[in-house]
Amino acid sequence: MIMAKQYRRLMAMAFLLLTALCALGFRLVDLQIWRHEEFRDEVEEKTHVTFVRQPRRGDIRDVKGNILAKSFPVKTVCADPQFIADFHPAVAKLLAPLLEMPAAELDELLQRRTTTPDGRSVPKRYVELKQKVPKERWEQIRQAMLDFPVQADEKRLPQAQQRALKALREKSIYARDDQLRVYPNQNLAAHVLGYVSTREGEAGAGILREMFGCDGIERMANGGLSGIAGWRSTSVVLNRELVSERQQDVQAQAGLNVYLTIDAGVQNIVEEELAQAIATYQPISASALVIRPKTGAIVAMANWPTFDPAHAGASPMDALRNRAISDTAEPGSTFKIVVVSAALNEKVVTLDQVFDCRSPFYYAGLWLHDHKHYENLTVEQIITKSSNIGAAKIGLQLGSERLHNYIRRFGFGTETGIPLLGEVNGVVHPLKKWSRASITHIPMGHEVAVTPLQMTFAMCAIANGGRLMRPLLIDRFEDENGQVVMKYQPQEVRQAISPEAARQTVQALKTVVSSDGTAAEAKLDHYTVAGKTGTAQKATKTGYSKDKYFSSFIGFFPADNPDLCISVVLNEPAVKEHVGGKTAAPVFRQIAERSARYLAIQTDLTPAAETIRASTATTPAALASSEKKPRL
Repeated sequence: MIMAKQYRRLMAMAFLLLTALCALGFRLVDLQIWRHEEFRDEVEEKTHVTFVRQPRRGDIRDVKGNILAKSFPVKTVCADPQFIADFHPAVAKLLAPLLEMPAAELDELLQRRTTTPDGRSVPKRYVELKQKVPKERWEQIRQAMLDFPVQADEKRLPQAQQRALKALREKSIYARDDQLRVYPNQNLAAHVLGYVSTREGEAGAGILREMFGCDGIERMANGGLSGIAGWRSTSVVLNRELVSERQQDVQAQAGLNVYLTIDAGVQNIVEEELAQAIATYQPISASALVIRPKTGAIVAMANWPTFDPAHAGASPMDALRNRAISDTAEPGSTFKIVVVSAALNEKVVTLDQVFDCRSPFYYAGLWLHDHKHYENLTVEQIITKSSNIGAAKIGLQLGSERLHNYIRRFGFGTETGIPLLGEVNGVVHPLKKWSRASITHIPMGHEVAVTPLQMTFAMCAIANGGRLMRPLLIDRFEDENGQVVMKYQPQEVRQAISPEAARQTVQALKTVVSSDGTAAEAKLDHYTVAGKTGTAQKATKTGYSKDKYFSSFIGFFPADNPDLCISVVLNEPAVKEHVGGKTAAPVFRQIAERSARYLAIQTDLTPAAETIRASTATTPAALASSEKKPRL
């Protein structure tokens, strides 16, 4: 009987053991075979980490290599409140002066908590304390935490508390790599450079802060400036890397350095003179451009109001707008270069041809007026005096279809192609929308809207033998070793007019800065200047304003072999003599004189030669042209 009971017990134990072994075997099969892939992926996810390395953003430099924008390595200081626990007041007090933050604010950050899916409140694992901390300051913070003081004798503390203190000192405060974008010259060329912002995303074991351009060259050249991120793929156990398990270690590739055609020296001159013009004439806005006519290279581009690219968010949106490419207005008399050069190119007029310019002139039910009373003027004198009636009559001689064609040939109504965000087309109405009076209004700069850049490049085309160039703003890209990756060459868009027509137009434009012209104050002592003034009444919904104007002057020198073309546009100068010859022309002269000295441009004129030239301008032969029979 006893043996039977023992046998039954033995059988029961054997059955239980067999059942347990079967269950264990089933579990092993489940884990190792049926769910092997699932658990392998889970282990891989928890132990395998990819750390992303942020590349250094490339520099933006001027044509001579001067730094306009540069990135410096900095740190973003972070905290893991889980390791700080009840020491948050002491840690806040220790780090507050180093982080230049109020201790109370820092203490609040170190207590940040989060809620788990099951509803428990636990310390957050990641809290950002401060961005853009210099590396030297971070080293001070790290050392301060390593030396974190505790009043008690640590050797007598329990092992658990000693481990907690070690984690507090070594793991609670840490830093991520970051970059600080610096603009050493503050707002110099701000609208060309643009500005940057940052965006965050998860990357491997942490947060990656990526810098990207928002406007200007920072935006348009963002792909080259950003570089290529690197990474390190490795295994981590208990927050420690297993170096032997490191699979990939790829260094980040720094962004390319962008060299612009901008010359920081000329840019500074332009901005200083534009600031002086703002103080003197008090316009509501202004812009100025300096361009090399032969290549289309932009040497300077300035606008007012302006902003500091390092703190773009602190400026109003109105200050961020690049007015040279995004603001349009009726150009006024500067547009007369289009109709005159087109008529000369079509050989429908000659420079010495005379027109009756008596004011007023009635056409298509409307009266046209000049700002002064004129009698008979040659085509050259129409440019010299800026006669509206003369320009209108040349337009009639040319005809609507040909005038529209040349407006397009000079690039109006389309973007110039400058590599900046925000450029607009301007307004050139199709021929079918022209009224009968348009042929007389458009030659004097009405019924069209242009940007300062478009108008300046049209003038550059005349200075460049009739060749219209594409704006050149980026000179080249170089890598961090100074090797040229990409070089940009000047691009000709088209031959707008013939070289001969351009030469004749230049001849007429030289007279604008004479004592008889509208821009005597633009004349230079050592260079022959050719240019044109503009004083355009601002268009309103009901017509034209009687007291608000766009005043401008665009000129180039030396006139027969130009190095620079300079334009100045003032929006609503608040002075009695608001015309372009009295406001924009003096600003042109100051920019031209200072830029010529800075760039050491070879002179083509001496004061003595200028005196001789002025005296020969009124010889009987020169005066004879005005006595020819006028044309209607």
